Amino acid sequence: MKKSVYVTLCVLAVSLVLVFGARTAMAQDLAKVSPDAKVLFENDRVRVLDVQHQPGGKEPMHTHPAYVVYSFTNATTKTTSPDGKTVVKDRKAGEATWGEPVTHSTENVGTTEFHVLVVELKK
Repeated sequence: MKKSVYVTLCVLAVSLVLVFGARTAMAQDLAKVSPDAKVLFENDRVRVLDVQHQPGGKEPMHTHPAYVVYSFTNATTKTTSPDGKTVVKDRKAGEATWGEPVTHSTENVGTTEFHVLVVELKK
């Protein structure tokens, strides 16, 4: 009886490690998973990304440290978190916004180009 409980707990522990490990593996560097994100500058303190998506363009699940986004265009985006929750945002040209560290995917659900500058803070 004790052996079956031990085996069950081991299987549960391994399953949890795999689930959380897979979620972490899914969340990658935007510059590596999206051809529409170009690194313009990087040093030990910041990384600056130029990101452009046509309507319907998508970014796979990725992570950001704390960051600032500057919008060059008006656009409507949908972000999805790893738990499946979605938020639709209307971005305005000339707007700058702050973001805490995050893991998400992004999709341009509007009818115009989505063009932003992302400044990621490293420290």
